[in-house]
Amino acid sequence: MRKNILNLIRSSATNEEDYKALEDIFTLYDQLQYASDIKQMAGDIYNWLHNTYKIDNVNISLFDLEKNIKEDILVKGNSFYLDDNLSFFFVINTHTNLNALVSFCASTKEHFDEINNKYTIIESAFFQISPIIQNGIIKKNYIESQSLDSVTNVYNRHYLIQTLNKQIVLSGKEYKQIFFLMVGIDHFKAVIDEFDYDIGDRVLIELAKVIHANISEFDLVARLTGDEFLISVLSTSNESEIINICKRIIDDFAQVGVKVVTKPEQILKKTICIGYDVYTYSDEKSIDLTIKNADIALYEAKNRGRSQLFYFKDLQEEDTIDLF
Repeated sequence: MRKNILNLIRSSATNEEDYKALEDIFTLYDQLQYASDIKQMAGDIYNWLHNTYKIDNVNISLFDLEKNIKEDILVKGNSFYLDDNLSFFFVINTHTNLNALVSFCASTKEHFDEINNKYTIIESAFFQISPIIQNGIIKKNYIESQSLDSVTNVYNRHYLIQTLNKQIVLSGKEYKQIFFLMVGIDHFKAVIDEFDYDIGDRVLIELAKVIHANISEFDLVARLTGDEFLISVLSTSNESEIINICKRIIDDFAQVGVKVVTKPEQILKKTICIGYDVYTYSDEKSIDLTIKNADIALYEAKNRGRSQLFYFKDLQEEDTIDLF
């Protein structure tokens, strides 16, 4: 591919069509320089393919070689397979566990022939932009390693608080009240003691799925230590709705089964408790204190049994919190 772009540069001195192709490549290159993340880069690549070669069907994804997981970054147009007669694909190797795959599909056989005739130019373009894409992927990988929990793929506590504080500052007084829900699995240590950490991780992953299924895309979720998850609800400040969200999470997770033995089949089911408190913008109470209160409420919920919900404001002086 290096040879292709050198040949294109050489021929562009006398061939106007090749000069225009080279100009298009560097237009894409310059555009990607200003992209802030890998998703914006994917959008720029799609726009370039669409505007230059009338390509509508595009899939740009990341493939994790270690986990054998594919993550779609951009999907446009009709679905297709890599081995379709009208499809093309290009792999961008980052020399890490993450590689990028840019695939696209022609709309007709005539369109395929047109693209195929220009494919060396498209390959040259991808070769030229590969270092930028590589940097974008590495940056994404670094940010996620710093901000996401490696087991459940939700935020860690530091990133959630950092993101939340930014949103509060940018929105002014829009978030007058924010409910914080602390979710904990009942007797989670028994899972590790009876089975192993892999089973424990699978239980945590299932809980993360249930939480995400019952909250809005605007709400934030973080895993703290062990089996505890923190949810900041930005989509509503209505207490009855908060209670309904909590009850749905509790009820739905109680129905989830994790297979621990195949033959004979054994299914593990666990329950959770939730404690919550509310942060009010005008109060002197900080977000950190609100989270601490939600944690205390969770322990009080667990003291009362399985599948319990407890609001910090209902805590009485005579209540005993067994923190250890």
